Amino acid sequence: MPWSPLPDADGPPPQKVGESVERVLRSLGAPPVATLSLLFEAWPEVVGESIASATRPLALEGGRLSVAVPDGGWASQLRWMEVDLLGRIAKRLGEGVVTGLDVRVRPG
Repeated sequence: MPWSPLPDADGPPPQKVGESVERVLRSLGAPPVATLSLLFEAWPEVVGESIASATRPLALEGGRLSVAVPDGGWASQLRWMEVDLLGRIAKRLGEGVVTGLDVRVRPG
């Protein structure tokens, strides 16, 4: 049967790929893509320029944000600041989106 952009009368209407991806992410317990985009794009505003210049968010899984740092000194600093950083993130994204930090040393 030739391809047709029209929905099959017996099946559901076609959906945008983004909607399907969002549905799959929700089923896996992941936050919406818009939330991740906001966090990653607003990282310097959320944590401040000095912290953002040496760190970068990597992933958000199960409420835990993985953050890359260049060395053990930065790792210690972020762990020490975790409560403050989580408060800043919550102000931007809402309570409960990010519940903890996993700091990973990834030299540069």
